[in-house]
Amino acid sequence: MKAIAYQKFGNTDVLQTVEETKPAIRSNEVLVKVKAVSINPMDWKIRKGEMKLMSGSRFPRHTGVDFAGVIEDTGVAVTNFKKGDEVFGVVKNTMKDGALAEYVAVPGTLIWKKPTAITFAEAAAIPIAGAAATTALQKMGKISPGTSILINGATGGFGMFLLQLLKDRKAVVTAVTGTKDIDYAKQWGADIVLDYTKADVLTQNATYDIVIDLSGKMGYSKAKRIMNRKALFLNPTPKPVQIPASFLNNLFTNKKHVVILSAASAPHINLLTSAIGNGLQVEVSRRFPFDKVVEAYQYAEKGGVTGKVVIELD
Repeated sequence: MKAIAYQKFGNTDVLQTVEETKPAIRSNEVLVKVKAVSINPMDWKIRKGEMKLMSGSRFPRHTGVDFAGVIEDTGVAVTNFKKGDEVFGVVKNTMKDGALAEYVAVPGTLIWKKPTAITFAEAAAIPIAGAAATTALQKMGKISPGTSILINGATGGFGMFLLQLLKDRKAVVTAVTGTKDIDYAKQWGADIVLDYTKADVLTQNATYDIVIDLSGKMGYSKAKRIMNRKALFLNPTPKPVQIPASFLNNLFTNKKHVVILSAASAPHINLLTSAIGNGLQVEVSRRFPFDKVVEAYQYAEKGGVTGKVVIELD
């Protein structure tokens, strides 16, 4: 089978299409013929060696975490899926395994049946960004009517899900995004939209109960200027040193720095698929064929992507 692999850390030029043996499955696993794979920032952070303390440095390595496809075979211990089922899910080890291949073997506990109302590309876009959004929602705690929330970098995959999940919470949500995505931010539920090319959110004389920085460009030190006295700063892109540091710093301030660490699991996915049934939208702004993987990552890594970028396989 064809797969995407790399032999050293680096930029997109290290990605190669290789021939590998179709994976064998264990008793608790399923073999999925892959139809679509989502691109996530985690992919290139691992590929560039930024997370080698967690990912290790053995090669060859593979890439791509969440995927959608059709079950080709099931292990003897898997009883809730069968050949031909359309599913979506994540690889077992997000730091070391990769879904960008014609086939992937994963435990039956890490796949879910694809909602019939969405495409394979849309399903592949859900697990990582969707689980991060539901985790952020949990970290926010009790949201009362009028709670002021700022989402900085609001119209990527994470923000797309979070804005829509916040819609019914009666909070006052301010979204910061680029000019081309203002309509998306409004459509997904933002009450106020700031165009970062025309206004600096740090100088708007507004303060917030919750600030979440999805762009990775604001940071806690800047966010404190626009946080209310007892406010939360949610950090979904922490550097390794920030994880223990945040716990220590929170002992001495009312402006809390909360790190978001998430993994796709049944509670997250069940909430998201239920929301899809009630109208939650999954925007895949660009689709690339498998033979354009390098171009797909180059496009995604430039930033400013609306919703998600997905690679499709035949």
